[in-house]
Amino acid sequence: MPKPMKIDFVSDVSCPWCIIGLRGLEEALARTGDLIDADITFQPFELNPQMGKDGQNIGEHIAEKYGSTPEQSAANRAMIRKRAADLGFTMQMSDTSRIYNTFDAHRLLHWAEIQGKQAALKRALFDAYFTDQQDPSDHAVLVAVAEKVGLDPARAAEILTSDLYAPEVRAAEQLWLSRGIHSVPAIVINDQYLISGGQPPEAFEQALREIAAA
Repeated sequence: MPKPMKIDFVSDVSCPWCIIGLRGLEEALARTGDLIDADITFQPFELNPQMGKDGQNIGEHIAEKYGSTPEQSAANRAMIRKRAADLGFTMQMSDTSRIYNTFDAHRLLHWAEIQGKQAALKRALFDAYFTDQQDPSDHAVLVAVAEKVGLDPARAAEILTSDLYAPEVRAAEQLWLSRGIHSVPAIVINDQYLISGGQPPEAFEQALREIAAA
């Protein structure tokens, strides 16, 4: 009988390594389905909590944050696109892509968990941002994505125009920061084991098998 496994996936919807990590984890879980019954909860993390309403060009942002040259930034994006493509995910990042604030997306994800549709919304938000180059801070985009996965669009709009779930998301963000999570993705298993970064499926599979056997 598969062993229950609690997985907290700490991530941001504008983090390219997070979708790579999620795809790798999902493939590993498919390979270990006879051993593991996974319960995944997506936990909030903001890469750029101070980002303004209009966002920022990705090249400018990376240069300011990491000191990368335009050539280094472009090469890094090309590598990330290939890693994503190898896992069946289309990533359209380019020189004109932008980074946005994602707090409202996390509020919708909190609500979606209550509705039993968090995983579907998380995947759809990754698609909207990385594949369709949409703005995950735009309420119209968020409402459309919510409706796409079967959530009530009118209720989504109500949440977004209020402060509903803001305290809960802030508290969750602070909880994970207090536990030492300062980069994502961070995959915490059974509140004991940490797997960091966008690991390939093989690395996740090995870790999952070891944890299941422990």
